[in-house]
Amino acid sequence: MRYLALASDYDGTLAQDGRVDAETVRALERLRASGRKLILVTGRELDDLFGVFPDIGQCDWVVAENGALLYQPATRTVKALAEAPPEAFVLRLRERGVGPISVGRSIVATWEPHQSVVMDTIRELGLPLQVIFNKGAVMVLPAGINKVTGLAAALRELSLSAESVVGVGDAENDYPFLASCGFSVAVANALPSVKAGVDLVTPLDHGAGVCQLIEELIADDLARRRGPRVGGGQPGE
Repeated sequence: MRYLALASDYDGTLAQDGRVDAETVRALERLRASGRKLILVTGRELDDLFGVFPDIGQCDWVVAENGALLYQPATRTVKALAEAPPEAFVLRLRERGVGPISVGRSIVATWEPHQSVVMDTIRELGLPLQVIFNKGAVMVLPAGINKVTGLAAALRELSLSAESVVGVGDAENDYPFLASCGFSVAVANALPSVKAGVDLVTPLDHGAGVCQLIEELIADDLARRRGPRVGGGQPGE
């Protein structure tokens, strides 16, 4: 096999309206039965993910908080990849009326249009933080932490190279990790900017598109899709 793992985003990719349907779960089971690994790469906090994805045990590793946290379902091992958010930063955001705010082990998340206040507060406090956008979500993380670095950490645990990974996603925070994979895929509902830079766009959206990808991956290891990466993948071609 050339492609030994699938790295997938959660919301808008595996999941629709926050949930993964039964057909998609069965496809994930078939993927793992083929001998391939499954890595979930999500901006969600881990506790939140537990509440919406009861089949998280299908994953070999979970990259949560947009790259700041690793979780291994089989052993329930949690590995922090970044520092906790500064309390002064969260307090100052609340003082300035930013809300709702979600605070994870490393991530601080809110929604547009609070991005200006968030960035002003980072500058005001002189913090080494970055802002990452995801379809209206505003995520704050330590500088240098993202889905690429989180996926790289998971691949080290699996002793795999990024070239042996197929990545699939839908949003702007997914594109960097997709570009790092050996083969990149966007589901049909992905943002146009993401579709423009991947190797393949699935004909179907959300989990149904991931199911299509998995079936083709199992059938021929994406043999007919291989070739120089030129961007602008076309649906089904």
